[in-house]
Amino acid sequence: MADHEFEDLLYETNDGVAKITINRPDSLNALRGVTMAELIAAVEMAGYDKTVGVIVLTGAGERAFTVGGDVKWEKEGGLAERHITVNPRGVHDAVRHCGKPVISVVKGYAIGMGNHLAYCCDLTIAADNAIFGQNGPRVASPAEGWIVAYAARVVGAKKAREMWMLCRKYDAQQALEMGICNAVVPMDQLEEEVDKWCQEILSLSPTCVKIVKASFDSDVDYMRDPAANHFQMMLAPDYFSTPESKEGANAFLEKRPPDFKQFLR
Repeated sequence: MADHEFEDLLYETNDGVAKITINRPDSLNALRGVTMAELIAAVEMAGYDKTVGVIVLTGAGERAFTVGGDVKWEKEGGLAERHITVNPRGVHDAVRHCGKPVISVVKGYAIGMGNHLAYCCDLTIAADNAIFGQNGPRVASPAEGWIVAYAARVVGAKKAREMWMLCRKYDAQQALEMGICNAVVPMDQLEEEVDKWCQEILSLSPTCVKIVKASFDSDVDYMRDPAANHFQMMLAPDYFSTPESKEGANAFLEKRPPDFKQFLR
């Protein structure tokens, strides 16, 4: 049943499972400030709900989990105040701190924040049409800190650098082999497979699972020194007002290759 009304999300709980769906299919479930704020609220709500034992995070439709930040929103300055208002890192923190296992269910594209949100969830189940990858350097939209570094824990240092520095895309089978996802199933079996994983979790001691999750997440804490998580502010404090930043968004919206060589120095 639907438990709460959101603008950009669908939220429902049923038999111990809270399902959070990013509901912007016309934009391939791209994330704007409202979406991220609501994701934080929804994950925290599920975390506080004593009737919920597992959280499923997915995207509406079959074309995308989420393609990451909404480039139109970013071009309008959406990320410029991210250290003051809604920070994408807050969504990951909500997932880490909610105390319940979070399963990302990926159909279609999981790009940019969609990719690192998926690999930062506790478990990831993918449909056979899933495509994973980073896009930040291609559209001049940087991510930073532990979210980037954690990729090396998931796929290994060399593959993580390849994924982040070359912006390559990986199909579902490649992602399974890399360790980005735990299982890949045909689209028509996805719902059944997700329910199976949820029921396995719900059959376990919720307090023990909470402790295990916290134990895994404690390994990330050393990465979370504030001084080591604001590289954009340290290395390029005016980045979002620069021509380089604008070139990425403009090229994406104009459907042309960006010209970043002009900014080499």
